[in-house]
Amino acid sequence: MGLEPERRRQLHAMKLRSLVGEHLAASVEDVVGTDDGASAQLSDGSVAVLAEERAHRGLGNALALSVRSPSDDIYLFAAQEGPVLARRAKLFEGSIEIFDVGKDSVLQAVPARPLTPIKAVSAPELIEVLKQAGLEVVQEHGVTVGEVAGLEVARIVSDDVGTRIEVGVGAHDREAFGLLHGAVPTPQAIEQVASVVRSHRLPGAEPHPLNRLGAERWLRAHLIAQPEKVGLSELVAVAPPIQRTNLKEAVPAVAMGRSPLGEVVVVCAVGIDLDLVPFAADARLLHSADADLMVVVPERDEHQILRDLAQRLVDSAEVVAVEDGWREWTRLSSVP
Repeated sequence: MGLEPERRRQLHAMKLRSLVGEHLAASVEDVVGTDDGASAQLSDGSVAVLAEERAHRGLGNALALSVRSPSDDIYLFAAQEGPVLARRAKLFEGSIEIFDVGKDSVLQAVPARPLTPIKAVSAPELIEVLKQAGLEVVQEHGVTVGEVAGLEVARIVSDDVGTRIEVGVGAHDREAFGLLHGAVPTPQAIEQVASVVRSHRLPGAEPHPLNRLGAERWLRAHLIAQPEKVGLSELVAVAPPIQRTNLKEAVPAVAMGRSPLGEVVVVCAVGIDLDLVPFAADARLLHSADADLMVVVPERDEHQILRDLAQRLVDSAEVVAVEDGWREWTRLSSVP
């Protein structure tokens, strides 16, 4: 039986207090436990954060706390993903120390290298099938998918059985569709699923799970179709700095574009996400460290904290707001 939420928060707070006492010179003045970890204000004005759950998101929270503190110094104790957090910490000004917290040890994390590019399986005929179906073809970390308004409806899969297109919204849907409709020709199968998704991602569609999933990728698809909305001349989808594990996980969507001044890495998100700026900076490091960085969110999500975190980057980033009614934009090739 799992711990009650309040008890979990108490344990997180106790753990952070203990870590600070053991490994830092400053003492805890105030500590707050959360479902994901804990945060503390220290006696020297710095902040300490424990990232116990969803540790890869811990840096954004720590930076946000630091904005309101008299010192820029941050100490982040991470139960997982310490090397990734250390890599991202190097992209920000000020002293940010990342500690790997193991079962029996606490060590300073060594920054991980950016992910090595993975080539997708060569399957030009299958890619053409996706294009002929009117889908947006996106390749990320060796995986090729066909999307409707940013939502995956088909994927090229290569295994011992061979290389083929599997149809469905996510892994479970692909499996179920294959069992129920395995004899349906691939183009027809794609159209069956794509038409359902299109009906829910049309301008004016009623709220539905199919237009809540992958909102950040939907926004990216619109900007790729109309890059002038953010002052760019062209835009193409590229991979995020970490691999997305499933369709329900909201991972900011990344693209590369051009402005009159040169290359731009664009990172799209929908909703409040304190980890957005560290993620975006990591995306720029992966694709083009010298490029400009643009973080794009709807107007209602354009909070001052995003600008504060963007200003703390060693290499600056621009926060750009698009209208809240972006879902009503047209001109998407996958939604005629």
